[in-house]
Amino acid sequence: MAMTDVQQAPAHHHKPSGWSRWLMATNHKDIGSLYLWFSFIMFLSGGVMALCIRAELFRPGLQFFAPELFNQFTTLHGLVMVFGAIMPAFTGLANWMLPLMIGAPDMAFARMNNWSFWLLPPAAALLMLSFLVPGGAAAAGWTLYAPLSTQMGIGMDMTIFAIHIMGVSSVMGSINIIVTILNLRAPGMDLMKMPMFAWASLITAFLIIAVMPVLAGVVTMVLTDRHFGTHFFNAAGGGDPILYQHIFWFFGHPEVYIMALPAFGIISQVIPTFSRKPLFGYTSMVYATSSIGVLSFIVWAHHMFVTGLPATVQLFFMYATMLIAVPTGVKVFNWIATMWEGAMTFETPMLFAIGFILLFTIGGLSGVTLSVAALDIQLHGTYYVVAHFHYVLVAGALFSLFSAMYYWFPKMTGRMYNERLGKFHFWWSMVWFNVTFFPMHFLGLAGMPRRIPDYALQFTEFNSIASVGAFCFGLGQLIFLYNILTSLKNGKPAPALPWEGADTLEWKIPTPAPYHSFVEAPQVEADHNGSIVSMHGDKHH
Repeated sequence: MAMTDVQQAPAHHHKPSGWSRWLMATNHKDIGSLYLWFSFIMFLSGGVMALCIRAELFRPGLQFFAPELFNQFTTLHGLVMVFGAIMPAFTGLANWMLPLMIGAPDMAFARMNNWSFWLLPPAAALLMLSFLVPGGAAAAGWTLYAPLSTQMGIGMDMTIFAIHIMGVSSVMGSINIIVTILNLRAPGMDLMKMPMFAWASLITAFLIIAVMPVLAGVVTMVLTDRHFGTHFFNAAGGGDPILYQHIFWFFGHPEVYIMALPAFGIISQVIPTFSRKPLFGYTSMVYATSSIGVLSFIVWAHHMFVTGLPATVQLFFMYATMLIAVPTGVKVFNWIATMWEGAMTFETPMLFAIGFILLFTIGGLSGVTLSVAALDIQLHGTYYVVAHFHYVLVAGALFSLFSAMYYWFPKMTGRMYNERLGKFHFWWSMVWFNVTFFPMHFLGLAGMPRRIPDYALQFTEFNSIASVGAFCFGLGQLIFLYNILTSLKNGKPAPALPWEGADTLEWKIPTPAPYHSFVEAPQVEADHNGSIVSMHGDKHH
């Protein structure tokens, strides 16, 4: 099939220009780009807070920040990275790529799509401005545990409001993704033939709709405890602070998979492309992704082994947590089997995908350690946990996002990025990420508690190494920014098919992707994982 079989839209589909193009955007590509830029700005903001944390921890004693401000940094760093960087980045990619992958003309609800993005900047502003109010920003950790969160200043109210707005945005984005995938697929694109990224986005969207209202509920209970005389979490008034933890983690554990599943989807697109092989075990991948989504709801109390749960409850959550490792292991096995005896090449997207598999597996294994209640009681609240979730979220979510950006950059922009800079960015990030976070396992095993601005002398060396690693890792992300900006301006024009093994629908339209991709739904004949066997019937205008 010729690459130009899908024609650009007719001339009367004009492209708006100026500020109104972005403010009133209804085109899925424009909104996707807004999400991606917003998430990168938030990623840099959260990164600056992380560097403030590591600067303080370079040596024992108090160097730069008062303990109160240090706690505000640890809290806002977590909130900004989760709700401001990772989740909007995946939503942006879904906006950009889903309609192209499934042959849809656009997202189902274009105006709601615009609204769901434009709720984010004011919410982010609320979070950031909370540093400036009396009492400073929220300082209860990103989990906002009561009773600490019921006693903070006005910064906590701003944080609660920001979380509400971001939650509304996430739910609207998710409704859009679900309706688009279920109702707007091109004829011939059955559910069991969709690309894995579409499956991952669909299941993630259901998770968001299920758990975002739970988070909204629990922060509202904190708000009423603070201002309206309720006692949900106040033991003196008959409430229970442990209730907060149960409700929060009922949201919080599916939230971990909300950040992981889209990453799995991306890796399931990149690995087959650069292995020149179909994805191994597509059907088992779909079932594994679905079962992770279902099981994520019954493992929350593994975050609470030190709260005095009954032994039977501890055993249930321990076994359930071990069980959820099985579908994740299926995915890792399938990725490795896809690469096995493939004609592999190692362009930047593939490097980040392989880096993801390696580091995410390490993060997963330390998670299995923490699922054992007896071990978790020793390691809870130590730097071992910090190491674990950064291996899952930085090496997991972030590396997959870099892989996706390099992979789809030619399709998005019509230009190639600088491959040498991309590879340098990968190796630099890979080395310094491990220098930063691997020593934290040892700090945790030795008993160093997290969220403290000062520490005992015996923890000095590993903390110094981690701080140096963090600054180098942070610096490396500017390489990525430089690569993207210079390639946007001066990058080589991208060929119609920049990656030889890419065969999903988005690669069948012209490069760069036209403003309106499909004038009429193309008739597609797809294989598993969205591989297009043939395509016809798109009317030329």
